[in-house]
Amino acid sequence: MATSKEAAREAAALSEQLHRHAHLYYVLDAPELPDAEYDKLFQRLQALEAEHPELRTPDSPTQRVGGKPLDGFTKIRHKVPMLSIRTETDITPAGASAFDARVRKELGLAEDAPQVEYVCELKFDGLALNLRYEAGVLVQAATRGDGEIGEEVTQNIRTVQQIPLRLRGESPPPVVEVRGEVYMKRADFDALNERQREKIAAGQKNEKVFVNPRNAAAGAVRQLDPAIAARRPLSFFAYGLGEVTPPEQGGPSCETQFDWLQQFAAWGFPVAQQTARARGAIELIAFHETIGRQRDALPYDIDGVVYKVDSLALQRQLGFVSREPRWAVAHKYPAQEQLTEVLAIEVQVGRTGKLTPVAKLAPVFVGGVTVTNATLHNEDEARRKDVRVGDTVIVRRAGDVIPEVVGVLPESAARPDDKRGPVFTMPHQCPVCGSAAVREEGEVDYRCTGGLFCGAQRKEAILHFAARRALDIEGLGDKLVEQLVDAGLIRTLPDLYKLGFTTLAGLERMADKSAKNIVDALEASKTTTLPRFLFGLGIRHIGESTARDLALHFGRLDGIMDASEAELLEVNDVGPVVATSLRTFFDQPHNREVVEHLRACGLHWPEGEPAARTPRPLVGKTFVITGTLPTLSREEAKDKLETAGAKVAGSVSKKTDFLVAGEEAGSKLVKARDLGVAVIDEARLLEILDKGLPEG
Repeated sequence: MATSKEAAREAAALSEQLHRHAHLYYVLDAPELPDAEYDKLFQRLQALEAEHPELRTPDSPTQRVGGKPLDGFTKIRHKVPMLSIRTETDITPAGASAFDARVRKELGLAEDAPQVEYVCELKFDGLALNLRYEAGVLVQAATRGDGEIGEEVTQNIRTVQQIPLRLRGESPPPVVEVRGEVYMKRADFDALNERQREKIAAGQKNEKVFVNPRNAAAGAVRQLDPAIAARRPLSFFAYGLGEVTPPEQGGPSCETQFDWLQQFAAWGFPVAQQTARARGAIELIAFHETIGRQRDALPYDIDGVVYKVDSLALQRQLGFVSREPRWAVAHKYPAQEQLTEVLAIEVQVGRTGKLTPVAKLAPVFVGGVTVTNATLHNEDEARRKDVRVGDTVIVRRAGDVIPEVVGVLPESAARPDDKRGPVFTMPHQCPVCGSAAVREEGEVDYRCTGGLFCGAQRKEAILHFAARRALDIEGLGDKLVEQLVDAGLIRTLPDLYKLGFTTLAGLERMADKSAKNIVDALEASKTTTLPRFLFGLGIRHIGESTARDLALHFGRLDGIMDASEAELLEVNDVGPVVATSLRTFFDQPHNREVVEHLRACGLHWPEGEPAARTPRPLVGKTFVITGTLPTLSREEAKDKLETAGAKVAGSVSKKTDFLVAGEEAGSKLVKARDLGVAVIDEARLLEILDKGLPEG
């Protein structure tokens, strides 16, 4: 056993190492030590503290693992109240201008006075905390509570790896309170919920799936058992200040909010990298718009941004009103989650026949739009969430994501069954055409077997067939297809090519010029390529890449239609699922009839020999196309290159062999030259396609 002095020296050294490596791993995301080596250091420190309990200090890394369960939370009166920040009522970017105008007015600034400097921060959707450090050691953590009195949650907060137990650097202030937000990253939240589902499936009682990251984070902080809190993946951002020793008594000398944020980072706290300085309303608006575009890509939830006057002297001059600082404002974005009522649950049929349960909702404004429908994904999800007609539910919409029902409000779900609607069950007949709806083995979705006979699939199938990357029939959009199908003018794909000018011009809100343009587009679409045609048929699991591989392998459509599953499996990237899907599609007589009728309407494409007998001289070469080519469209150039075996990428890299540059080539041309990538024009491209590349 080591002597007390030796143990103390070793424990101090181990603690220092562990603090440093934890900061590198959890805050800077730049680990220097393998996990196994870190564990050895940690276990050695645990052993020393077990031999010498007096070495177990509050800031020891071993204290992050949780302590004894608590009987309850102690109330804490904040030395400096945790006041709320005013929320700007105008959620458009113009709200930033309104705040700047108020600040300038309160400061008595003339129109020609210099712009006010601000710090722009993210408004995190988490739980606000006050962390108190004395002589650099964390001694207390408390929730915001009502702003005056919060709850002490120190044991739980010690388990959050991003929160330093001891401030980094020399000469910490006698007292400092750092304020910030504890939150949960979306990926960590999803992983937590997956573990919760596994526990529930295993029959563990008192387990639940969490509604959103904020509730999960708040629940973890307020766990009476710190060991449970330690298993929850919490993170932290620092952004504010509570009580602090003044500079003349040993505290930091910071004159701006930005200075304090830099000081927090120096002490070892994570500070959001998006934080920025701004001058005046124009730069505030730019920040609001920039973060708004980035919002959905962030790994955590935010519900807005915060503007703060940067100068602490100006903050003191502006003061407070109604216990809110005049020098700061929260500028929100449209809410991404709201509560509403389920009016009905209907089943929609997609292009491929997939049946999707959709909750019909009482209209609610969420994510910047009014939402009346939200997906329930499939029968299993609808039952897992136990969504029923009449329930109050949480609806989420982020960016362009389809609105979804996150879950049922607990009070609503707790009602007796006779006060709620019935448990959702997927119908076994298609609600559109009455055909059987089946669930394939291993699949979560039900699908209509009606194919092209199903009205819902018919509309979507026509739209897919006419899409830009399929037959590219310009002008044939949603409303026109719906009008044509509902009027009985189109029942199958070949009916498109029987439409004449007179029929189209006679439709409501259809001008003569528009009718002629569609007739011309239909005629132009008859000349296509085999990959486009195959993709346009809308066969399940057949995307553009697979359609191209099939066309290159077989050369002819008849070869694809007549191929056995074993022959299909010989195609690059075609597996059993794709092969079965192809055979199922072409084994249906009505599908073959559609193909033959389309051919009879004049649709044609170049056909050639199977790939085994077709030279592919550019296999292994990567091309990038940029600018406007003299005669070829980019799609035509891409098709020709891929037919010759080349890969066509969207960006230039060291792996690029050739950049095909046309007029107005921009940054890709600059990057290609910087990397030494060969730059060619259309004439050289056609020469390569015709004669191949010279050897060597």
